[in-house]
Amino acid sequence: MDMTQPGLKEDKAFGQLLRSLTRELFQTETSANLHCKREAERFKGTSAEATFLAISRHAQDVLSALPHLTGPRGLPVSAGGAAVGAMFSEARYLLFDRLIRRERSYRGTLLGVRHGVDVMHLFLHLAEAAHDSELTDFCRSWLEVRTPLVESLERELCWFAEHPKHAMQFTRSLH
Repeated sequence: MDMTQPGLKEDKAFGQLLRSLTRELFQTETSANLHCKREAERFKGTSAEATFLAISRHAQDVLSALPHLTGPRGLPVSAGGAAVGAMFSEARYLLFDRLIRRERSYRGTLLGVRHGVDVMHLFLHLAEAAHDSELTDFCRSWLEVRTPLVESLERELCWFAEHPKHAMQFTRSLH
């Protein structure tokens, strides 16, 4: 990141926000990868399955690319952020998924991937403020891929109105 621009290098809060957001990006991408794979299994045979799998693959690609973008800029290559994402995903899978219904699980995953879009929008604004064209291009490319996928999942919510019996099923057996 070109932190030599007047004001940015000295702006402690700017750097803190960028580092914090980088960790959060690793966390949200780890969660998107894991949750979307699981939701694809739950909605096998529906049009949402392909969208969930596309988001999971995109998140995997992003997780592979992020260290090459963040490391050289002095930003965290956040094993911690990825670990937190994996930990929350595993807790959800082992505990909470036994207590929630398919429709709520879907909406929870949708909420998580929407959160990722918000994180990336802010990351884009920070990259632009730092005049980092490579990082700006990365953010824009990410948004061009992910935003239509999230919008597709939003449109698929109507499936639950058409299949209320399936919507009310628990995501995992209670026994």
